[in-house]
Amino acid sequence: QVQLVESGGGLVQPGGSLRLSCAASGTFFSISAMGWYRQAPEKNRELVASITSGGSTNYVDSVKGRFTISRDNAKNAVLLQMNSLKPEDTAVYYCYADWTSYRDLVRRQGRSWGQGTQVTVSS
Repeated sequence: QVQLVESGGGLVQPGGSLRLSCAASGTFFSISAMGWYRQAPEKNRELVASITSGGSTNYVDSVKGRFTISRDNAKNAVLLQMNSLKPEDTAVYYCYADWTSYRDLVRRQGRSWGQGTQVTVSS
């Protein structure tokens, strides 16, 4: 299985920056997509950004030009650089990883989630 550990959340003033990181560990053959979701109080979880193993990225419209997702395949880690933060970015952010493993010649695929990290943008 794959375990994800997140870090980097916190409290920041509007216009400030934060960087979230997420590292994967465990037993797996490969990790394909990694990314970040967020969930604000009384709102549905939404996909913020994703990145493939080849480096293709995707962002929700509300963060384009402000957030940058990147990946270190050697470390099985994904980063989310968040600039020009707004109060509406306040949420719990969850990283995920889509993995493939083999056991007894049987291929298994799944998605693992981080524990979530709080990001609060407030003056």
